[in-house]
Amino acid sequence: MAGVSGEDVEQLLDAFATHLRVEKGRSEHTVRAYRSDVRDLLTTTLPGPGEPGAAHVPDLAALGLADLRAWLAAGSEHLARATLARRAASVRTFTAWARRTGRAASDPALRLQAPRRHRTLPHVLAAEQVVDLLDAAAERVVPEAGPADPVRLRDVAALELLYATGCRISEVVGADVDDVDLDRRVLRVLGKGAKERTVPFGEPALAAVQAWLSRGRPALVTAESGSALLLGRRGRRVDQRQVRAVLQELLTRVPGAPPATPHGFRHSAATHMLDGGADLRSVQELLGHATLSTTQVYTHVSVERLRRSHRQAHPRA
Repeated sequence: MAGVSGEDVEQLLDAFATHLRVEKGRSEHTVRAYRSDVRDLLTTTLPGPGEPGAAHVPDLAALGLADLRAWLAAGSEHLARATLARRAASVRTFTAWARRTGRAASDPALRLQAPRRHRTLPHVLAAEQVVDLLDAAAERVVPEAGPADPVRLRDVAALELLYATGCRISEVVGADVDDVDLDRRVLRVLGKGAKERTVPFGEPALAAVQAWLSRGRPALVTAESGSALLLGRRGRRVDQRQVRAVLQELLTRVPGAPPATPHGFRHSAATHMLDGGADLRSVQELLGHATLSTTQVYTHVSVERLRRSHRQAHPRA
């Protein structure tokens, strides 16, 4: 980059982060991860400032394919394959952007390869276990004495929506009141890449959301609530960590339940739909997957479950 704009590392990273947000539509989580990866690359691979305290202005012209490969290899002994794959993606995105914006004369990452991520089968709950968990959440709503706890009403609504829609937890907690159409029983969410989609939900989720909106949310709403659908006890939009904690606590009440997260509800919803006869394209649209190959992992879950049943029940398995 020397001789192009004179940007130091932080200025360069700021411009790259703006590109990721505005042009690529990446989430803040992705922006932070990519920025961290590129900072590590630039500060460990390219020469630093000659004087103490001087700004580090990296020379992108000195960055070659061998440098990128060496940087990835340096992390191969202690980083997971998924992390290495992400670091390679970060660098490829950065060098392509630097080349396109004139910050570099060429793109050294065009032939950069990284280990493929292991495709592991996600943990899913059995349909009966989901029912037990949701029943346990509903049973907590009314204490031994007194009115219904509004936070517990919110918990039921959040969990019912997660399972009914197969949405990501970020999509559910990020939803606003106006995003729910109770008459049509659909929820409008903003997914990855700022892509909007509308997902349906059933009668149990409808009843849970209606109870929350009529008896729960009014008890918690404050001037800081805005239009947020799900609120915390102090009236602000609920944090994802609160929903995760509720799920972990309720899982202890379901005998034999595997480890699960809110994303596990998403896995479970997809698997149960496929088990029930839904076609793959419909599940892809419901989940908001960009490619069908991402959704196909759930067919492997269903086949593996069928294989286990076959081994247990067939006399010549």
